[in-house]
Amino acid sequence: MRYLHPDLPSVRRLPVTMTTKTTNDLEGNKASSSPLLLSTSSPSSLSCQRLVTKDGHCALRSPAPSAGLWPSWSSASAWLLALQDLWGAVVCLRWRWVLLAFCTSFLAHWLLFACLWYLLAHLNGDLVVEDHDAPPDGHVVCVKHITSFTAAFSFSLETQLTIGYGTMFPSGDCPSAIALLAVQMLLGLMLEAFITGAFVAKIARPQKRAGAIQFSPQAVVGHHQGQPCLMFRATNLLRRPLVDVEVSAVLYEEKDGQVLHQTNLDFQLDRLGARPCPFFIFPLTFYHVLDRNSPLYPALREGSASHFELVVFLSASQEGTGDACQKRTSYLRQEIQFDRLFLPAMGFDKQGRYQVSSQHFGIAHCKEPLDKEFVVQINGDGSDRME
Repeated sequence: MRYLHPDLPSVRRLPVTMTTKTTNDLEGNKASSSPLLLSTSSPSSLSCQRLVTKDGHCALRSPAPSAGLWPSWSSASAWLLALQDLWGAVVCLRWRWVLLAFCTSFLAHWLLFACLWYLLAHLNGDLVVEDHDAPPDGHVVCVKHITSFTAAFSFSLETQLTIGYGTMFPSGDCPSAIALLAVQMLLGLMLEAFITGAFVAKIARPQKRAGAIQFSPQAVVGHHQGQPCLMFRATNLLRRPLVDVEVSAVLYEEKDGQVLHQTNLDFQLDRLGARPCPFFIFPLTFYHVLDRNSPLYPALREGSASHFELVVFLSASQEGTGDACQKRTSYLRQEIQFDRLFLPAMGFDKQGRYQVSSQHFGIAHCKEPLDKEFVVQINGDGSDRME
């Protein structure tokens, strides 16, 4: 497999235009041969601090209840606030908890109405009737043959599952039984609709499609078209393309131990301006020019002790359904390599067709990529050999 050089027009470059500027005045600094060389010495206390994990999850801890900034979960208002987003909480649960909630909710529903049917039989005096087929004169049995709690639970189960009544059935001459039967059926239908909708929404949610989007584990700083640029890669692992791809980033920076400052970075595609990328199926390399107007320029200069985190957002739409999905990742100072360029990850196979190599997706090489031909054994053991 022969890989394409990254400067060829087969893969479009994605330059970055900044929407915000830093307040640092850098006009007095003279450019050196490597003005953005990162110092390896960084505070150990900041080495693992991040707001967003590499897989896109939020790492921010909630305030403690005793701090007075967050309502205590023992208060009624906090529980009411949680119930208002019950649907979102159920959809975001892990499958093990969804299955547990599914079983628990139906079991609780059956037990609740079993208690109500047993209470109805007790209040109506059906429990003391010896023969429900021949009750005393003037006595109407609400539900035939409910003589114990086990029988009441069995009747509640039969009613909810609509499997048909056997020897136990409600009497048409007992209004209380008819009313309780209607209430159980209505609540049962609502519960089934909620659980079924939660299952469908969890299976079809767009976050599952976003899992097929992969970012390079590290970003690199190198020269592209004569300018120093910060670069990272993104690829679509599935053959189904994504459309209307938009990329943005937020720089979170901590200066002199103060609170975090955030700066928005708007990514634009080369020759497309602010329009989204219409087709995303092969690896794309995103560029941000590190000039003196860039918020990243002072943070990446040698000797800078500021702690920063670059959070990248990739939003896209699925071609078949049109559902929107988003993938996030973040890069810390120690996750940026300098004087590097990514190896080309797209080329041709032996039949002359385009081929993507996942082995070279996140690999960076010093200075310039190797100008060699690689042959990938597609149908063999998957090992690579270089000629």
